[in-house]
Amino acid sequence: MKIAMFTDAYFPRVNGVAVSVKSYSEQLVKIGHSVYIVCCDYDCQPNLNPLNAGKIRYEYPLGENKNLVLLRIPSDPIVFSKEDRQTRLNQWWNIKHSLDEISPDVVHINTEFVMGWYGVIYSRHRRIPMVFTFHTLWEDYIENYVKALPRSASQKVGREMVKFYLKRADEIIVPTERIGEVARRYGIDRPYDILPTGIQDDFLKTDVASQAEWLEKIYGEFPALRDSEILLYVGRVVKEKNLDFLYGVLERIKPSHPDARLLIVGGGPWLEGLRELAEEKGCSDSVIFTDYRPREELVHFYHMAKIFTFPSVTETQGLVTVEAMMTGLPVVAIGEMGTIDVMRGDNGGFMVPNDMEIFSEKVLALLDNPELHRSKSEEARAWGKKWSLSELTPRLVAYYEKAIEIRQSLKTHSD
Repeated sequence: MKIAMFTDAYFPRVNGVAVSVKSYSEQLVKIGHSVYIVCCDYDCQPNLNPLNAGKIRYEYPLGENKNLVLLRIPSDPIVFSKEDRQTRLNQWWNIKHSLDEISPDVVHINTEFVMGWYGVIYSRHRRIPMVFTFHTLWEDYIENYVKALPRSASQKVGREMVKFYLKRADEIIVPTERIGEVARRYGIDRPYDILPTGIQDDFLKTDVASQAEWLEKIYGEFPALRDSEILLYVGRVVKEKNLDFLYGVLERIKPSHPDARLLIVGGGPWLEGLRELAEEKGCSDSVIFTDYRPREELVHFYHMAKIFTFPSVTETQGLVTVEAMMTGLPVVAIGEMGTIDVMRGDNGGFMVPNDMEIFSEKVLALLDNPELHRSKSEEARAWGKKWSLSELTPRLVAYYEKAIEIRQSLKTHSD
């Protein structure tokens, strides 16, 4: 099968959508399919004339294996988000010509902006089955990017963006049941299928020697981490992640655990603001920021930590929570949105209300009770296996086949 995946966000831009697209595309290729990722060219320099035609740049990330191809589309920076790019609006003919040479069997849209719009046009133009994955709850997120709009207006914009794709997809995929319920609330009464983002089976493997070597390197870079009890957060540093909540947790556990440190691995637009807030609250000596780190380093951070702390209340899934559990790292997380579907209670740690006192109590319980920590670690490792890519990718293939059958049925009825 030949699959064209459309996404506005892709590496070097790091977020949950980029990770999902990369992980599934590589696994699809591994089991014999061909994947063409239509994404932004982050190396493309801004042009004073936005209508200037550019050339699509092709990349082959798997080297000699040409079944995974990146079609890098000319793009420009976005004023309100320095991390992101926007595909140029004159690229339709370039995209159409390139995909016509490929002749994909299915179009899979993972984005709601310009690139997703191109995907819809191509699907309609060539009557190719369209799959849409509802990754992001934009009604909650968009106000962080378009600050000029009142909250009610930004929520409406976010809903309408997603509904545009939900209404036109032959097959709808959601990462959790919670997001499926949101689609229902948007008035979409067609069936949807649940497919969480999977984790590559070998991504989180390491050995004692590699871990020890890496630890010496990271201790040299951040000496305060040595001999510390580390509370870890991994992910983007943006306000909607609720990270300042963890400062209050740190304050509550420090009296009995003076060596506790909060380690924030990731970058984002709120990084400097969060640093300044740590200074204001007087906890900067106990909070370590690494900024962005290569993805292959994450396994080492998970193994060095004592507890994974996840305070987000808007997460559609919480992929990093799954990664932490797969390494055997117990989790304390606020039970909202996708976290509910991932943990389904206290599996692999503790899922708690949005209450700082309760959150802190569970962190302390794991720090104070080695036997509880050990049992939760074993539980986390077993629970995390449910998200391995080798188990989940065949389901994605089945959803593609379902979309093809639906589109074929529509053609038959219209003939």
